[in-house]
Amino acid sequence: MSEEANPFESLQGQIRAAGEHVDVSEGELRRLSRPERLLSTNLTIERDDGSLDTFRAYRAQFNGDRGPYKGGIRYHPGVDEDEVKALSGWMVYKTAVVDIPYGGGKGGVAVDPRTLSMDELERLTRSFAKELRPIIGEDKDIPAPDVNTGQREMNWIKDTYETLENTTATGVITGKAIDSGGSEGRVRATGRSVMLTAREAFDYLGRRIEGATVAVQGYGNAGSVAAQLLESELDANIIAVSDSSGAICDRAGLDAAAVRDHKDRTGAVTDYPEADEELTNEELLSMDVDLLIPAALENAIDADLARQVSADVIVEAANGPLTPDADDVLTERGVHVLPDILANAGGVTVSYFEWVQNRQRFYWSEEKVNRELKRHIVDAFDGLVSAFEEHDLRNFRTAAYVVALERVLRAYREGGTWP
Repeated sequence: MSEEANPFESLQGQIRAAGEHVDVSEGELRRLSRPERLLSTNLTIERDDGSLDTFRAYRAQFNGDRGPYKGGIRYHPGVDEDEVKALSGWMVYKTAVVDIPYGGGKGGVAVDPRTLSMDELERLTRSFAKELRPIIGEDKDIPAPDVNTGQREMNWIKDTYETLENTTATGVITGKAIDSGGSEGRVRATGRSVMLTAREAFDYLGRRIEGATVAVQGYGNAGSVAAQLLESELDANIIAVSDSSGAICDRAGLDAAAVRDHKDRTGAVTDYPEADEELTNEELLSMDVDLLIPAALENAIDADLARQVSADVIVEAANGPLTPDADDVLTERGVHVLPDILANAGGVTVSYFEWVQNRQRFYWSEEKVNRELKRHIVDAFDGLVSAFEEHDLRNFRTAAYVVALERVLRAYREGGTWP
């Protein structure tokens, strides 16, 4: 494997590549390639045994030209400043490409949550919420779940903020449980947008998705939901999936929901009794399939591995799963890559719906949520294709950034620069 790419540098390269096709000055490009502010803090909590432990935490607010900062909070040992800055920037262009009125932010704590008890995890989350309190709010910065966080952590953050502010502010965070102001359809939204993007891509490319072979790298929420929806709604054939434990394969097809149930029971997809064979993650990524879905973390596919990829179409469920060099290799090889800022935008889109419902105190049915999500993703795909064809671009990623950059630029220019 080649040296891992710096995610922040990858983001800046993607923005500059789009800038070659947009009327943008060098000064504007610099401004839109760097975060507006970054919170970097230490969280000290008491462990269950009475000892103290300290964890590094961050919140980046990249750009707010189109609305409040928006983006998740992740708990992972690999969280660092450059990762959070990159993820916050990707959120800016993700919200712009699906045309929802948000900017972009991201947060994280450098911790392996599996090493903490539930009480310790709650103390850590509430400690972070206390640090975030001055910079978040329903009209300022609205966090959400990300890697290793979910409804429970969002509920804790909401409760901490409301308690300290002595108010009710349901919309201060999204991804909450239903009874705490969450939205129907939110848990499955990212996987659903991956499925919709794959459907639109196959249709545009003149390929049949019914019966198409699919491999999914990363079988968490996004990957497993995408697999289940591809199987149940589009009749695709899921032949391989993986998680951190390894990969499983059945050329005749896996039952995506049953594999998820197995993972929930055992903690891993490996040892699934109906699978024909077990593979490594790298072997899965190089399988000869119609559709490959990288749904784990950044930099899963570098240039070396990209040369071995045999999939015809890649739909990115994870953020930044390809290094820039890998992108170049796949473009040269004619592999169609549908970028993360479109494919996994279902999460932030339904987060927006949740926020709207919170502000209106009027809640939608899951049917309406899914209908509105479909409209946003299909419209965004059509806009991407228009840019791709109009500018004769080399790949769909650049097309998505062209669309998003133009929207952010318009908002910035309409507001002006002062003092």
